[in-house]
Amino acid sequence: MKDNYMAGSAKNRKTIMTLRVIGAVIVTLVMFFPVYWLLISALKTQSEMRMAVPTFWPETFAWQNFAEAFRVIPYARFFGNTLLMAVGTIILQLNVALMAAYAFAKGKFWGRDALFLLVLAALIVPEQVIFVPVYVMMSKLDWLNTFWALIVPHGASAYAIFLLRQAFKSINNDVLEAARVDGAGRFSILYKLLFPMAMPTIVTMGVLIFISSWNSYFWPLIMTNNNDMRVLTVGIAMLRDSIAGNEAMFFNVIMASSVMAIIPIVLVFTVMQKHIVAAMANSTFK
Repeated sequence: MKDNYMAGSAKNRKTIMTLRVIGAVIVTLVMFFPVYWLLISALKTQSEMRMAVPTFWPETFAWQNFAEAFRVIPYARFFGNTLLMAVGTIILQLNVALMAAYAFAKGKFWGRDALFLLVLAALIVPEQVIFVPVYVMMSKLDWLNTFWALIVPHGASAYAIFLLRQAFKSINNDVLEAARVDGAGRFSILYKLLFPMAMPTIVTMGVLIFISSWNSYFWPLIMTNNNDMRVLTVGIAMLRDSIAGNEAMFFNVIMASSVMAIIPIVLVFTVMQKHIVAAMANSTFK
């Protein structure tokens, strides 16, 4: 009877494992299918895109769709603007978050915890709620249609401050005291000591900021109305709007533009994946 019970338990575990694998495969296929459809649509010809019955593999690989995207819109200019905006936001936001997180994690001053709660409260405020006063401010500073308007309003992130604060709180204060005894100042402690020790979290935040900036659409649309300052998301929307009513003929070009737009995100995530996994494994919330 015991052998039958063990055999039945082993069979049940095997069945459960099989169902889990099948479920994981189904979820993976469902999640990946939109990306797959984006890729194959970017490589189809106009005639194939107009077919009544869609094909799941291009009959002819139309690589010229990617070159066509550069011809229809100033794609290189939009790409450069997006890259500059993303890099500038990363540099500014990380430095602000580092200094704020250091103060909230290791500093001792009146109202520290209350101020930190006020920072966390900013997490529940959507961007669309504050864009009007910020837009007025940017207008009065004459920063509209400049990179200042695209970068400076995103210079502080409550989420980045929160994560870096948690990373700094996990570092023993004795390490900081030893650095102070050696004559290190606050900035030396922050950038020469805490910065390397919290590198996985910092890299993770850098990747998240890059993805958020690269995919940003609402803010660049509001802050710029000059084609020389447009970013990729707005440029691709312009490409779509310019052929409104005739999307079936040029949908392959739109897809090709989108494929090129997501390549930097995939590359950044692939290169930094090791640091992201390390940050997730070492994350400590106190």
